[in-house]
Amino acid sequence: MKQPQLVLRVRLQSDLSFEDVVEIMEERASEFEALPGLLQKYYLQDPVTGEYGGLYLWESPEALAAYRESDLRASIAKAYQATGEPDIEVFQVLKTLRDDR
Repeated sequence: MKQPQLVLRVRLQSDLSFEDVVEIMEERASEFEALPGLLQKYYLQDPVTGEYGGLYLWESPEALAAYRESDLRASIAKAYQATGEPDIEVFQVLKTLRDDR
């Protein structure tokens, strides 16, 4: 895998059951697999708060910018029936511990 330049973290609360959230993740995964410049996406759940999230590794600022303007990005809150607005943060990758192997 190429080294990412940016990491996007999204967190949201949902009124859906855990099983429903996992089903939606599975249904939508291929759409994320097709995104140019998305190196990896981790689907997350905080066992303490019940929040769900995604951690996205992007190869370039341009790839992330294109995603942020996409219908797929705009559909996240609705797809997961988010309660409130998702919390979104972007980080620049300064260093990775391990190189490609």
